[in-house]
Amino acid sequence: MLVGAGLKRSGHKREEILGSARSLFLRQGYADAGMEVVARAAGVSTATLYAYFPSKADLFKAIVMETVSGIAAPVREAVRVKGDARTRLTALACAYAAFFSRPDTRAMFRMVTAERRRFEDVAEYFLQSARDELGGASISVINDLVRSGELKVDKPSWAAGQLMGMLDHVTLVLGLSAGDEVQPRRPIKAIAEDAVETFLARYGAR
Repeated sequence: MLVGAGLKRSGHKREEILGSARSLFLRQGYADAGMEVVARAAGVSTATLYAYFPSKADLFKAIVMETVSGIAAPVREAVRVKGDARTRLTALACAYAAFFSRPDTRAMFRMVTAERRRFEDVAEYFLQSARDELGGASISVINDLVRSGELKVDKPSWAAGQLMGMLDHVTLVLGLSAGDEVQPRRPIKAIAEDAVETFLARYGAR
């Protein structure tokens, strides 16, 4: 019983450290966030911090790897929405656009891209996993709608890329170029609906 309680506390402390470090890295950048600052933010000693993460590189890798596991959860949820093609694609597009409009999402992509030369394998894993998760969700919905006869698509992966591409510029690219906090001028739902209408005009079964 005592061993289980100790493991639970240890896991909780590790999550606290990761949360504090993630906030600091996203706000200050990897290079400028020292381990002493991370320890203070997490409310632990530097000795405790190094016991969990022997180096700042190990800490960075843990943050990136654990972010990947939950990065596309809202988009995966949208895959389960029921309805006709317009309803399902709009739910997917709204979730995708909202995800890339979040300041923390943009900051994570910015940080990983900035540190790509230093952590090439970690950055590639993160970016590929994000593509697989997000693209996979879109392809899943498109395949369902092809099977139901509502879409006519020869290459689902290409079609998914076109749908997401219409959303990327006004969400993720806007944030990366203008600032993580900057939001599109139009509501996310309106952006998503316009993208879906264009998509349906191209791929909707007639």
